[in-house]
Amino acid sequence: MKIVVTGGAGFIGSHLCARLLEDGHSVLCVDNLLTGSEQNIESLRNNPHFTFVHHDVTQPFYFEAEAIYHLASPASPVGYMEHPIETIMVNSLGTYQMLEQARKQKALFLFSSTSEAYGDPLVHPQREDYWGNVNPVGPRACYDESKRLGETLTMEYYRQFQLNARIVRIFNTYGPNSQADDGRMIPNFITQALQHKPLTIYGDGSFTRSICYVSDLVEGLVLALFKPFTAGEIFNLGNTEELTILEFAQTIIRLCQSSSTIIFEPGRIDDPERRRPDITKAQQVLGWQYKVLMADGLKRTIEWFSTYISRISTVSS
Repeated sequence: MKIVVTGGAGFIGSHLCARLLEDGHSVLCVDNLLTGSEQNIESLRNNPHFTFVHHDVTQPFYFEAEAIYHLASPASPVGYMEHPIETIMVNSLGTYQMLEQARKQKALFLFSSTSEAYGDPLVHPQREDYWGNVNPVGPRACYDESKRLGETLTMEYYRQFQLNARIVRIFNTYGPNSQADDGRMIPNFITQALQHKPLTIYGDGSFTRSICYVSDLVEGLVLALFKPFTAGEIFNLGNTEELTILEFAQTIIRLCQSSSTIIFEPGRIDDPERRRPDITKAQQVLGWQYKVLMADGLKRTIEWFSTYISRISTVSS
């Protein structure tokens, strides 16, 4: 099958491209490299079924596709706060452009949304039928609200044009190919611990998160697109093991065998207090379940970051 992955040079997108190639598909990776990196897809370039195009999907672009994964968007606080307008545009106009392509070519379509669509939730854990508690004018709104608009566009194409489209809300995901400086909790903690620097916690560390290893997340994305009877549906994908941010920091220090201490900084505006998905629907409809234990996933991620940091240090010296 001919599959297009927008944002395919990003963290999750690069893993998805690799998985689709392994499954025998032809993959067109489209990315403007605003927050993605060609290094993430370097190992895929020799595959004759892989093509990379440097392009901003908010601009018209013709391609042939039987399926489209629309992942393009800055997805970390650092990324979308540095590029708020670009984030809004790719999740609105970019989504429209991709939906139009899917409509014209009768292609399958998956919009990658986010747990940020729930905002600072008043319902815990978060189910797909929860509408969320989002600040529409706060500093995170460029991401939260544009993803919500992307969901709206996707559902209108499903209703108005019977497009074979679905939405996946991605919860905190970690693993190799993460950006070391993207401001997310796991990359921050690991890079700080490996360098024996203090781990920075924003707030008192009592807020909770649950983290899903990237291979499990990609498996869910594949099932969500290809499973029958998923058109018009919304699925949470994430891990349900919930820990405090302080517990994550302490675990990473231990796994890195680091001498790092922990420092506390003022909390971030609109930072969610609790975040954990209800994945019952994904389990029942998709037959999906995360498999990678947190300790195993963190060890793999630490190993990757250790190699990455060593390589960067060698190049800079």
